Amino acid sequence: MHDVEVHLPDRPGALAELGEALGAAGVSLEGGGVFSHAGVGLAHFLVADGPAARAALESAGLHVAGVHDVVTLRLQQGVPGQLGALARWMAEAGVSIHTQYSDHDHRLVLVVGEEDLATARSVAAGW
Repeated sequence: MHDVEVHLPDRPGALAELGEALGAAGVSLEGGGVFSHAGVGLAHFLVADGPAARAALESAGLHVAGVHDVVTLRLQQGVPGQLGALARWMAEAGVSIHTQYSDHDHRLVLVVGEEDLATARSVAAGW
């Protein structure tokens, strides 16, 4: 699985263009979301085929800021403090979390720097 990071223009229809481009290319969204900051839509979506998503989005004229490997794991739903505890484990291991969201299968998705990927996966495996 890959996280596709897209910077969307702040205008009506930008998210529709993203969804249409991926749909036409047969790329399914498995999780993610969009947030607006300083006039830019910051989209992060989980996909099975990152290169295909990048190609479809760039062909549609959208700015793909990156395609990232991800770390996924399950938190104990209904137990308060899970995110804080996991984030603390990551921090103590020296991992910087760039993006966090959930997928459609109730897994936590983490995007970390490429240099932190192996460490983050090790921490997640111990969770």
